[in-house]
Amino acid sequence: MNPYEQVKAELDKLDIKFDMVEHPAVYTSEEADKYVVGKAGMKVKSLFLTDNKKRNFYLVFMADDKRLDIKKFAERVNEKHIKFASEKILFDKLGLRPGFVSIFGLLNNSARDVKVYFEKSIIGELPLTFHPNDNTKTLFVKMSDLKKFLNDLGYEYNVIEM
Repeated sequence: MNPYEQVKAELDKLDIKFDMVEHPAVYTSEEADKYVVGKAGMKVKSLFLTDNKKRNFYLVFMADDKRLDIKKFAERVNEKHIKFASEKILFDKLGLRPGFVSIFGLLNNSARDVKVYFEKSIIGELPLTFHPNDNTKTLFVKMSDLKKFLNDLGYEYNVIEM
């Protein structure tokens, strides 16, 4: 089963409806935005972070037109230093490569040791955008359905202001 089929199977199992846009491979949220112009949804960037000792892992979702204040985020999660996780850690924890980071990478996190954070401004009625672990597609999924997805996998999530 390819990554998209794995995500689709999980969403179908949970009766989660989504819209999908297919496009050429993209590696940043800014690139992906070009292919979803005019479609109702909150365009989201997905960031995978770790602490300096590589013991804590964070998957952060925020509006793609915002920049993460990494020091402020570190304060919010009671860490001294936070940084972007290496390619190796990203692959080991989520089974993903750079440019593919998504909430659906949690399907590959057997240790269930990634903490999930949504920036408050993206929570609302508009569906959020994510790659289905395949950077040639963008899915639009409602927050209520993402909660169902996270709960099914056994993840708690946090909503924070950044």
